[in-house]
Amino acid sequence: MSDQMRFDDRDRKILELLQRDCRISNADLAERAGMSASACWRRVKAFEDAGVIERYRADVSPTKAGNSFQALVQVQLARHNQEKLAEFIKAIAHRAEVLECYATTGQADYQMRVLCRDIAAYNRFLEDFLFRLPAVESAQTNVVLREIKRNTSIPM
Repeated sequence: MSDQMRFDDRDRKILELLQRDCRISNADLAERAGMSASACWRRVKAFEDAGVIERYRADVSPTKAGNSFQALVQVQLARHNQEKLAEFIKAIAHRAEVLECYATTGQADYQMRVLCRDIAAYNRFLEDFLFRLPAVESAQTNVVLREIKRNTSIPM
């Protein structure tokens, strides 16, 4: 059985609008989706209950918030036993600098997007944290020179 929900055109419209502006009022959302406010509220509540809508948030500019160093980091593990792998995953999940982390195919076991105040903070992240994890064999850093596209909305 699939966890995937089926969406009609109004569902997609609601989700598109909420991704653009999660602070939109239910009345405005309903009007733009072409439905009553109560029906719209029920659909949004159903999306929340089903986990389609995971959370609401504000997108903050990294540089304006004082975080000007961003890197894509490829991590190669030395040990693939369950205990060391679980320790690595738990440690990464609790680090604020790690915005995203994916287990991937290819030469690297994991790909991470890391955001820090500056290069000195990134060096501390590497030396005091990442390289001290027993499962980590190596990490290759690709420094982000400029952002071309950043989007958190998924296509509907």
